[in-house]
Amino acid sequence: MSRLRTLARWAGAAVVAGSVVSLARRRKVAHVRVRFDLGHRVQRGPAPGEVRLSVIVPAYGEADRIGDTVRLLRKELEPVAAGGGLEIIVVDDGSSDGTGFVAESAGADRVIVHGVNRGKGAAVRSGVLAARGRTVAFTDADLSYSPDHLIELLEQVEAGWDVVVGSRRHDDTTTLVKARRLREIGGRAINLLTRVVLLGRYRDTQCGVKAFRSDLAQLIFGHSHVDGFAFDVEVFHLVEAYHLSLSEVPVRVQNSTRSTVHVVRDAAVMVRDVFAVRRWSAQGRYDLDPHEVALVARSGSD
Repeated sequence: MSRLRTLARWAGAAVVAGSVVSLARRRKVAHVRVRFDLGHRVQRGPAPGEVRLSVIVPAYGEADRIGDTVRLLRKELEPVAAGGGLEIIVVDDGSSDGTGFVAESAGADRVIVHGVNRGKGAAVRSGVLAARGRTVAFTDADLSYSPDHLIELLEQVEAGWDVVVGSRRHDDTTTLVKARRLREIGGRAINLLTRVVLLGRYRDTQCGVKAFRSDLAQLIFGHSHVDGFAFDVEVFHLVEAYHLSLSEVPVRVQNSTRSTVHVVRDAAVMVRDVFAVRRWSAQGRYDLDPHEVALVARSGSD
């Protein structure tokens, strides 16, 4: 009897070991496929939209600076406005200080107001789904990233990339004002945590400036669920799941001394949301319908 038990244990261990090896092989294959897709632009037709660029600015309690932000965006992006059209959308995420009114007075093309504070992910989603641009980008209300980055991201999207993201960890990035030490450590920890969900190797998932081809922006944010700061991780996951191309570009960073991020509290929520993305993916909540599958199909790549 003891011999049979020993054989049974060995057999069980062999099955477990075989499963682990098989899983590792499948994950390695997935890594290779995802990284190939990310790095190769797809030949697609013209992106739909009424203007050349839509810029989404999520804002919460920004009445004292959102006016300057809108005016500076309008000034710096004048070449875009003159060469195809510009749309600035401010999403007031439940502010109590009149942020939306100030943004509208400063010349925002559209102001979307959330009745309650729902989170940055929810604010960006509302703006993206309302956008009319052929390229859709978002940036932070404090303009930690110079508006001219948006022109670079726009040109990259127009050159054929599905998604273009800024990276504070890029070799060519310049940091003019450093973030607080605790926030910097928290950001690095989140980037490590994303390996639970993401297959690609990204220098920086949380950079606050990103741009998308319009129809794919609608697809991504139409399937997104995360309302908080982990929405960026969900975006990267959907880029991988839908086999889209992605380019990372360097940025010049001037971190604000004021922030709506509470490192310890928000980090805990982000951890929860990252694991939620993994669970939702396994449950099929991100699956595409046949029309959407045709939209992301790779008919050719460079």
